[in-house]
Amino acid sequence: MRHATRSRRLDRPKAHRKALLNNLVKSLVQHGHITTTVVRAKEAQRVAEKLVTYGKEGSVHSRRQAFRVLQDRTLVKQLFGDIAPRFTEVAGGYTRVVRSRVRPGDGAQLAVLAFSKLPAMDSVAPVAATESAVEPTEGQQPDASETDDKKSGLFEGLREKFGRKKGSSGA
Repeated sequence: MRHATRSRRLDRPKAHRKALLNNLVKSLVQHGHITTTVVRAKEAQRVAEKLVTYGKEGSVHSRRQAFRVLQDRTLVKQLFGDIAPRFTEVAGGYTRVVRSRVRPGDGAQLAVLAFSKLPAMDSVAPVAATESAVEPTEGQQPDASETDDKKSGLFEGLREKFGRKKGSSGA
């Protein structure tokens, strides 16, 4: 009987598992969102939530604890200066895990791990300022590309990227 089964082993020894999760969280802080398997995303989510909590505290000790995971001064500055201040009024739930697709090679369920309050990433959901300012005249139908570009937010862009419609459930 295995007691204290709080974390998933991810089929790796402890040192390798810790390095894997630290690298996933580094990429999350650097890019704002990452794509990985569901199980890895859920475990990396636990580490990322702790880091944002450290960022909300803002003490020197918290910075040192965050540096133990991130191992990069610029990422620590980004966490404490840009990411953590967005969550000052929130008591938890700083990240989301959204299931995206099945990986063709081995059939693993992939997911997107992202911060819940970051602005839309330009690479995922491009919105041009000139297109949103132009209104179609009477009798003229708006192009499909114009209506699609007006979607905002990271997760709207992900739905568009992976071909899922809002409200539809896929298996």
